[in-house]
Amino acid sequence: MKEESTRFLDGSLETIQWFVFLLASAVALPIVIGSIFELNFNEVAGLMQRTFFVVGIASFLQGVFGHRLPIMEGPAGLWISIFAVMAYSGAQSGDSYMETLQVLQGTMIWTGIFLFLFGVFRLSHRVLFVFTPLVTGAFLFLLTVQLSGTFLQGMLGIQQSTEAVDGKQALVAFVTLALVIGLSVMGKGWLKSFAVLIGIGVGWVLYAITFNSNANDTGGTSPFSLPDIFAWGPPQLTWGTLPLGFITAVILLSNLVASIIAVSHTVYGKPQYTYDQVNKGSSFLGINHGITAIFSAVANVSLASSSGFMQLTGQKKKRPFLYATLLLVLFSFFPPVVAFISGIPAPVANAALLATFVQLMGLGLSNMTSETLDERRLTILGLSFLLGIGLMFLPPEAFSGVPAILQNLLSNGLLVGTVLVIVLDRIWKESNTSS
Repeated sequence: MKEESTRFLDGSLETIQWFVFLLASAVALPIVIGSIFELNFNEVAGLMQRTFFVVGIASFLQGVFGHRLPIMEGPAGLWISIFAVMAYSGAQSGDSYMETLQVLQGTMIWTGIFLFLFGVFRLSHRVLFVFTPLVTGAFLFLLTVQLSGTFLQGMLGIQQSTEAVDGKQALVAFVTLALVIGLSVMGKGWLKSFAVLIGIGVGWVLYAITFNSNANDTGGTSPFSLPDIFAWGPPQLTWGTLPLGFITAVILLSNLVASIIAVSHTVYGKPQYTYDQVNKGSSFLGINHGITAIFSAVANVSLASSSGFMQLTGQKKKRPFLYATLLLVLFSFFPPVVAFISGIPAPVANAALLATFVQLMGLGLSNMTSETLDERRLTILGLSFLLGIGLMFLPPEAFSGVPAILQNLLSNGLLVGTVLVIVLDRIWKESNTSS
């Protein structure tokens, strides 16, 4: 009896910790999108509700019917950059922000169609040969570099209205970061298993004490509501965004494969996957893009950071993960609850996420160094990183003089860097073989 109660308690705590991780990974990006598109408080709150709903549904579908691994489907860093670039290019063309968001809904649908077709016609696994350890490692590295700036900005309390660092917020964030990493490395038993949950809990309390803040005011909020459909208006499927949708789909395939490799490596001790797993994962990634467009949110992708979370906590069971996804869907129907749980302070949430990305960065480096870094590989990595990371530092308006389709591609450092690694890895190898 005691063993059963202990097992139930551990399972419940694992579910809660997965739930908190899902929240922390989803809560920040709707706020970022809100600031980019100048959404008001109610619009951001609605976007938050729809994001939680879509993240829960998408993660559950993949865990049960898709690749069947405990991998969170969350708002994609790649899509965030696409949203930012198209917001600027749309404004340059005289489009309103809502018109641009409708075009983005259409772009997500294009991408979803390609991903779905790749999976249904069993084309996804046929490109697996492209995703060598060099390519997978480079993608994970570029992904962590791209998002590290966003996380650090959130930890330092830097906002759109001011570029000054908030010392108190930064202190709370770094205490949270140190606690999560410290417990995950030196903690034993449940302290290690629930490092992220403990870190966020302590960080939230410290933030409340430091800033004398209370829970979000939910007065006047409807106690129950379903997420809105097409909150941004009907999607605009324009031919001009079709190429962007195709290229994004191909890059997201690398994201999917990298996530499956990372999580399977964590769960089984070595990369382990099947062609059927990749094809089903691609099909449901496409379906999830369609669901996201319907509910007017940021497209979800399989987050490789799930591997970092699992390594930090030692949690490798799928059942608590699935329970957490359903819990997130259920909670999304109650706006006052959404308002409360989205009240996790941004510095604390970003610090916890950065801690999981430490493991992800290590996995990327491990993949790249699993083969000898000869002159060829070092040159490919060096050139791709210099150009890809360099583009991340350029403002979107830097490419205002080029056609819109090229703006959307060239201003995305993660996309450009990953494509360069793939192309150079293929071309160089073929030329050596032929000589």
